[in-house]
Amino acid sequence: MIQGKRSERGYTLLEVLGVLTLLAALLTLVAPNVIREVQKGQVKAAQAQIQSLKSVLNSYYLDNSCYPTTEQGLKALIEKPTVPPIPDNWNGPYLDDKKVPKDPWGQELRYICPGVRNPEGYDLFSYGSDKKEGGEGNDADIGNW
Repeated sequence: MIQGKRSERGYTLLEVLGVLTLLAALLTLVAPNVIREVQKGQVKAAQAQIQSLKSVLNSYYLDNSCYPTTEQGLKALIEKPTVPPIPDNWNGPYLDDKKVPKDPWGQELRYICPGVRNPEGYDLFSYGSDKKEGGEGNDADIGNW
């Protein structure tokens, strides 16, 4: 019985290193664009969240002729406030899932009433990706102003 030489084909170390180098180069070009798009998406999500909560706060206002105070906070959209002024016509909960949503970075949304930027109403905002007041670009505060 004659055994033939079995052909074993594989990749050389040089070929594997070449492919890995090419993949690394592609990742360095693509990754920043992907990250930038994710960050833009987070900013747009925060803006949409604030717009949605503005509608909910307007419903609260229509029922009670005032917005929740800073002390009552956004919790007033879920539970009837126990801190004065206690609304007589509270018709909540005003949020379907009975919890105040967090911003895309996992932080509580900020609420001030009367507002600093909107003294006749309220300020509703997120500190953005840096989680600090101020900032520029993706780190900028996102609010109802």
